[in-house]
Amino acid sequence: MDLLAHLEAYVAAVDEASFSRAAERLGIAQPLLSRRIKTLEAHFDGRLFDRSRRQVATTELGVLLLPYARDVLDRAQRLRRVAGAARRSAVQAVGVPADCGPDALARVIRVGAERGTTFGVRELPPEERLAGLADASLAYALVRVAPENAALRVPLGMASAPSEAADDARPTPHTDRLRTRRRPIHLEDLRPRRGSGARSGRAAAGGRAAAVPILTMTEDQLPDAGARLLRALARAGLPEGTVRPAGPMATALAETLAGQALLLCTEPFARRHGARWAPLGDTTLHRGYDPRAAHRDRGPAQVPHWLAALLAAAVGAVAAESATAAARSAGGDAPSRLAAHG
Repeated sequence: MDLLAHLEAYVAAVDEASFSRAAERLGIAQPLLSRRIKTLEAHFDGRLFDRSRRQVATTELGVLLLPYARDVLDRAQRLRRVAGAARRSAVQAVGVPADCGPDALARVIRVGAERGTTFGVRELPPEERLAGLADASLAYALVRVAPENAALRVPLGMASAPSEAADDARPTPHTDRLRTRRRPIHLEDLRPRRGSGARSGRAAAGGRAAAVPILTMTEDQLPDAGARLLRALARAGLPEGTVRPAGPMATALAETLAGQALLLCTEPFARRHGARWAPLGDTTLHRGYDPRAAHRDRGPAQVPHWLAALLAAAVGAVAAESATAAARSAGGDAPSRLAAHG
């Protein structure tokens, strides 16, 4: 017997002094309400209503049990409210890249609270975000995928010293090119020119200056992303040693802002730290993300649309069509530019 449903029928019949009105109040058919009351009377081994009269009247037993029945229903209602509040207040962990802006992540937390969900944002490397979804320690996460197959594409580019810092640090030909344009660049543009060794202080054999170091963040050190970058370096005629892990971010930013290195990063990250930034024209080197949710017992869960939009803003994602159009408008695709450079 569903005790709560039967007690609800009993209390409603007392309050309304009518089985029909009580059934209407509960949204059930009158015969069902009558059966529930009869079942309850059998359970308590006594009649709760005197049906011999024209109007429904409560018996002495019915009057005696009424306050206890109300108390049970009140406690059940409070239990439901507490359970609902606990569900709403349970922290749901969201895994994001470590280079997201704090203001964008704060917006995720704030909007979630407005919608009755408490989010805990965790900045994690790509592998840990994927593992967190697998073991359900994360409710949602941005998962790295190939940019051509991604729901979200995040343009990557080269951060360099701001103009005033570059002026103080004796600009080299590659930093000159970064400073004088905002349109997409290509890796072959970073090849040092012959005869520039004296100016840059990085002379190499044959009179060609050494290539400026390109620093990569943890987010871009995945095997697939690293292999793509190495292949692109080879096509552009740059040595494999041009790229190295950024290491501690404070040190990497110090090198970048001093004009001693280029940092592969997103535009929002570069702007937050006062660096100049130019996007890579080769969109296959950009980041790709899919917003995903941890599996539930009932199958794969979906990321709410509003949360996916906030996460896209947090990583600086753009529509894939926009990124492709921007690269084309900058002067053609990478293969054609490489051919033009020999």
